[in-house]
Amino acid sequence: MKPTGELDLALPQGATLGEGLLWQRGRWWWTDIEASTLNAWRPGQGAVESCRLPDRLGSFAHCRSGRVLLGLAKRLAIASLGDGLELAQLQTLAPVDAAESRTRVNDGRTDRRGCFVFGTLNEAREKRPIGSFYQFSLQYGLRRLALPAVAIANSICFSLDGRTMYFCDTLTQRIQQCDYDAETAQVDNVRLFTQMDNAEAWPDGSVIDAEGCLWNAQWGAGRVARYDPSGQLMSVYTAAAAHTTCPAIGGEGMDQLMLTSARTELGRDALAAQPLSGSLFGLRLPKALGVPDTLFED
Repeated sequence: MKPTGELDLALPQGATLGEGLLWQRGRWWWTDIEASTLNAWRPGQGAVESCRLPDRLGSFAHCRSGRVLLGLAKRLAIASLGDGLELAQLQTLAPVDAAESRTRVNDGRTDRRGCFVFGTLNEAREKRPIGSFYQFSLQYGLRRLALPAVAIANSICFSLDGRTMYFCDTLTQRIQQCDYDAETAQVDNVRLFTQMDNAEAWPDGSVIDAEGCLWNAQWGAGRVARYDPSGQLMSVYTAAAAHTTCPAIGGEGMDQLMLTSARTELGRDALAAQPLSGSLFGLRLPKALGVPDTLFED
């Protein structure tokens, strides 16, 4: 499909691996995984604030209490942050894949009930599918979802009614969906949602909009694509960075599409050709399509 439009540079950044973009509490939040930082930026009000963490942050969620749930490389933790985003307190909640040294926490977000659902990836060069998907809540603890093993868990998001979960193994170049029950952490009826139409497109982060459509950032292709609820490709927007990573829709009017990107795995020539890699890119949508992420029930 020919691109529908092009995203503008929203915030120059040099993130090694920008990911996990969210709109919460009047700010854009994202992680630079390899820099072990959680970042926040309020448009029109100056500099980015950053919280340096003791380990890489694969994904995160905001909590009802005002704290932040952190998916650190090998554990889930909950953090209290100061006014300047400084780390005030950190409490470990659960280890993740403690017996498997090759994996780390990757993509994740809350389901519509307020449980945190996330996946792991295989960091070893051979990239065997040894990653898993999990649900975490304070009520039930950590529960592994009965989904196929993956090499790189990504694209986790939920239908508006919360009964369908979307997910992928990036290396398969397809996004899947399944029936999902938040209360029991049961999944069923795994099926194909969509296949990438571009050989250079590797599905990364996804989000569901107010019309039930899925937006997916596609690593390697420098784009974000929108799919209707049946999985049909509707539109494609490009960015001046090959490694686009995670979309979000927010802003004061909930009509701003934003996208993180990464510099990792780009050689010297590619970085010279794409100097804005690692930045945030944005586009104003013709109507409000943002759906706030459910706060983690802490």
